[in-house]
Amino acid sequence: MNFSLLTNFPDDLETEWNDLLAESVTHVPFLRYEYLRIWWETRGGGEWPDAQLALITARQDGRLVGGIPLFFTPDHQGRPSLLLVGSIEISDYLDVLVRPGDLQQFLNNLLPCLDTLPLPQWKALDLYNLLETSPTLPALESAARLHMRNYQVERLQHSPYITLPGDWETYLGGIDKKQRHEIRRKMRRAEESGVPMRWYILQDAQKVNEEIDALLNLMAQDEEKAAFLTPAMRVQMQKTIQCAFEVGCLNLVFLEINDEKAAAYLSFDYLNRLWVYNSGLNPKFNEFSPGWVLLSYLLRWANEQKYEELDFMRGDEEYKYRFGAKDRYIVRATVSD
Repeated sequence: MNFSLLTNFPDDLETEWNDLLAESVTHVPFLRYEYLRIWWETRGGGEWPDAQLALITARQDGRLVGGIPLFFTPDHQGRPSLLLVGSIEISDYLDVLVRPGDLQQFLNNLLPCLDTLPLPQWKALDLYNLLETSPTLPALESAARLHMRNYQVERLQHSPYITLPGDWETYLGGIDKKQRHEIRRKMRRAEESGVPMRWYILQDAQKVNEEIDALLNLMAQDEEKAAFLTPAMRVQMQKTIQCAFEVGCLNLVFLEINDEKAAAYLSFDYLNRLWVYNSGLNPKFNEFSPGWVLLSYLLRWANEQKYEELDFMRGDEEYKYRFGAKDRYIVRATVSD
């Protein structure tokens, strides 16, 4: 494998990168070239202002066979480190980019290569937000042993998901009886309230910017999310959502009550799954349980459309489990001297 170091995101790499991603050990929307490039433009919405890009590719006979999007920075403890582009806060799942059959060779070659490329002196390869089931983890441990490096793995967060059976009633029948009753009760209460109410999925290209603003305004109704939405993070969110719409993988849904936005869910529609990325609620309409009602509509629709899974991604909020979510986890893997 011939390794190269890139310090920007060249346009002519995009198609090759995404084609490789489609066959990679981990295929998630946060590894798409478009997303990574936008993340880098804002340094993760301002999370890493002091960062140096190290986009590393591996080729055999001119063909792209591996990639790892890294950046160099002092980590939050001040240790000079190489982190995955996308780390840490706003990219739920990350990994290396390589086909299963090339994984071990790629990692075996990568570790010594990192010492020979023109990179600043680093102390740790610090990989956040890998799924606990990723084949990269045992392969990276093996590569670390081969080169006599220290390897550590740490469980970080819950990442619950719902497997969808493809039928609304079958889905409801598979969750706790009390929660099934609660979902039906809240949907019925909203529908029989006599108050004008509708839910919809954004489809009109002319309204994308308007609806992005509406989502961000709903998010900002929550004190923690309002603090999260710094000016740089708003730019990050706007660009990411716009890009997702342009490439056809945006699912942005709203519930309106009395012609006002009451709730929203932002998801990526990707690989026949919905990846729930964020949400917003207007507390003015709390009596109608708008978050529960909209999520119920979204789940019913996703079952009818034969989606395989609704992935809540990071966070162990109680409502996810009330809707029948099962746990999986993300981890942090570190290789150091």
